[in-house]
Amino acid sequence: MFTRIREDISVVFDRDPAARHALEILTTYPGVHALLFHRLSHSLWNIGLKWLARFISHFSRWITGIEIHPGATIGRRFFIDHGMGVVIGETAEIGDDCTLYHGVTLGGTSWNKGKRHPTLGNNVVIGAGAKVLGPVMVSDNARIGSNSVVVKDVEEGATMVGLPANAVGSVEYDRVNGRFQAYGQQASADDPVAVAIHGLCEQLQALDKYNRELADKLKSSGIQVDDIEVPEVKTDCIELSPSKKAVEEETVVS
Repeated sequence: MFTRIREDISVVFDRDPAARHALEILTTYPGVHALLFHRLSHSLWNIGLKWLARFISHFSRWITGIEIHPGATIGRRFFIDHGMGVVIGETAEIGDDCTLYHGVTLGGTSWNKGKRHPTLGNNVVIGAGAKVLGPVMVSDNARIGSNSVVVKDVEEGATMVGLPANAVGSVEYDRVNGRFQAYGQQASADDPVAVAIHGLCEQLQALDKYNRELADKLKSSGIQVDDIEVPEVKTDCIELSPSKKAVEEETVVS
């Protein structure tokens, strides 16, 4: 037991630069308190003392703001930073070296019995306010960006952002330098739709340059291409509804 507590303290030092000494961590970190209460309630749950386990879990929620069902399985070196509003469901499974920030939900999407909560692999980071819903698998070294909603399996090393969350790249954990992506973010975590549109714009510019060069070479070869009209590009593709048109016309008149 004391070995695990020392491990919990060392994890806080590793992942929270605000931590100053062990006494501060043991007395003022609700994530540590919630984890200690969970180990007790989980043990009681496994031996059949369900009500007592739930009561301890409820008491822990009252004083820490973190709700962990006693049936949830949690690995080693687990860290909840800040913690307020974290919810971990009954059938959730969390691997080793995982980190959750405040407002994270590992929730279910079904009222049926059985496995209905997420499974996290090792070294998973979930940013503040993110939701992982249903019996999905979040593989090792994955990152879930803040306020994202994950409803499908996440590949190993992937970074997920958005609602619903989509992969925006991958991150390899740097064990040598101990790199740690707080809040599940990465430098290039752009919106995948914006990345796709940007790629299309670059492709159109490249095609336009190619067509101009092709036309110049045809002209230098004596082939006339002046009679070929360039298609008109329609930029205003969205037509206003009648009500919006009326408002716009009224604004112009006034």
